[in-house]
Amino acid sequence: MTDTDTDAEREKRMRNLVVLVVDPVRRYLHRRTDAATADDVIGDTLLVCWRRLDEVPDDALPWAIVVAGQCLSNARRAERRRTRLIGRIIAIDPPPVAADENPAGSTVDGAAEAARVTTALAGLRRNDAEILRLWAWDELKSPQIAVVLGISANAAAIRLHRAKARLKQELLKSGTPTGHITYDEGSEDARR
Repeated sequence: MTDTDTDAEREKRMRNLVVLVVDPVRRYLHRRTDAATADDVIGDTLLVCWRRLDEVPDDALPWAIVVAGQCLSNARRAERRRTRLIGRIIAIDPPPVAADENPAGSTVDGAAEAARVTTALAGLRRNDAEILRLWAWDELKSPQIAVVLGISANAAAIRLHRAKARLKQELLKSGTPTGHITYDEGSEDARR
């Protein structure tokens, strides 16, 4: 086999990998950061995929999400460094403030339910919120969640079940039940 054949096979494998993971990874990132950062991080993620193509497992999506999470952490660290640098520059030479600036943001009508869920997620422990995002937003199953979190499939199923119960309790604190989560959803008894 020539180097050209090997390169062609490698490119074909990468194209197939991109088709498989790019949309789910993009959704994963867009739910965790702004659009511009998500686009940058997906590029970094695909670069890592290309460089480590021989290490990509058969079930590539959880692996790619782990890579995307690590790339997002790197991007956030870089942003914190930039923010600290800007803070030091502003302390030395503050910019003039315009009198007509309006810092108020806009809200989207019809997003009350999403806001309730977001608030409920914020009330959870970080690990519970993350496992629920992987399950609901990224549509991963327990074995895939296990790969992303570096735990056993059984532990992932148990943690997911407990996180759902905690989310339900947070949603009930807000006054009106949503009807989206049943108490036994995800338990073994509910599946029988």
